[in-house]
Amino acid sequence: MIQGIFDSEGQLFFEINLITSDGLNLPVDAMLDTGFTGFLAMNKQDINDLNWLYVGKERLRTAQGETKFLIYSGSVLLDGQEYQIPVYAGDEITEVLLGSEWLKILPLVVNYQVGILTLG
Repeated sequence: MIQGIFDSEGQLFFEINLITSDGLNLPVDAMLDTGFTGFLAMNKQDINDLNWLYVGKERLRTAQGETKFLIYSGSVLLDGQEYQIPVYAGDEITEVLLGSEWLKILPLVVNYQVGILTLG
């Protein structure tokens, strides 16, 4: 189980590790975005630095309309377990985003009143 934090606007953040193709772990703060139905989304430039394998393209509906995203096969370390997942990349993504696909395999506990935020 990993502990998360609430930012001043009430957004939910968790620290995860991105694993480069060379096996290096890079800690990042990722924002939980339940409107995003995948596992992970990032800025395309950041993914290039990780050297992950490109696997294709897919169109997704966003708040700004339909957009084409590049898809990479990426590795993340979350709650002590490594996951090989599809990662969506786009130029317009400003945060590392955790999507709702995680909620199918990991329990989420959120209680703003007492400051509890856990995933896993």
